Amino acid sequence: MINTVHDQASGLRKMNQNNSQGVKVIAVTGGKGGVGKTNVSLNLAIAMGQQGKRVLVLDADLGLANCDVMLGLRVEKNLSHVLSGECELRDILVTGPAGIRIAPATSGSQSMVELSAAEHAGLIRAFSELDNDFDVLIVDTAAGISDMVLSFSRAAQDVVVVVCDEPTSITDAYALIKVLSREHGVYKFKVVANMVRSQREGQDLFAKLSKVTDRFLDVALELVATVPYDENMRKSTRRQKAVVELFPNSPASVSLKSLAGKALKWPTPNQPSGHLEFFIEKLVNN
Repeated sequence: MINTVHDQASGLRKMNQNNSQGVKVIAVTGGKGGVGKTNVSLNLAIAMGQQGKRVLVLDADLGLANCDVMLGLRVEKNLSHVLSGECELRDILVTGPAGIRIAPATSGSQSMVELSAAEHAGLIRAFSELDNDFDVLIVDTAAGISDMVLSFSRAAQDVVVVVCDEPTSITDAYALIKVLSREHGVYKFKVVANMVRSQREGQDLFAKLSKVTDRFLDVALELVATVPYDENMRKSTRRQKAVVELFPNSPASVSLKSLAGKALKWPTPNQPSGHLEFFIEKLVNN
């Protein structure tokens, strides 16, 4: 196991040393399903790709994967084949709009949901073997507060929490923030108010979440985007396209492209020993 950790750490050191800017890792999560988390992840990735960035999306909903389905992409192999040793990670990547690459997960597999800590680490190790082909890694997590969601969220440099104006969305987002902060040392969260009717509604939604976190938790929340409810988003989903691609000037697209521009300016660690290496060691030693 020690050699495994050493190999993983060495691979990630090489990845970071080859790129002085490092790889920006953003986890997009949300506490509950139905808040538009995957739509935000994919449109954010495509908007970055349109700006010339090399973007990889990890579909980290390992039991109910849907990134490939939402973009109408044909998938032959997925992460389960990587974990079984049948192929390498680069062999399963599929290309989406604006040149983004997607690492598809499997759907309807209980075994993928119940990975061990070592298998978590093996999955992250696989990413270190891509020889630094990417500028940004966007991790589209599952809903809830499972070990897998927490693992990928604490591995990221930035955690983006997607919320909508529903009591359960706010409650579940708070629960996720609480667990990540109290048990895993994550104290900064970026919030996207999704499917709101106005900028004011988005700010009010953020205020509701901030009020409860300020009272009970030692965390810092930042509202980074308010994405308006947009019928074009629904139309795009039905056509298995991204709204930033199909309706680039729609209200939701404008907001998501603005978020992409902001996200690309978020600081990226450039030290050889990055957060992901620490994450691997922590996983294996648990």
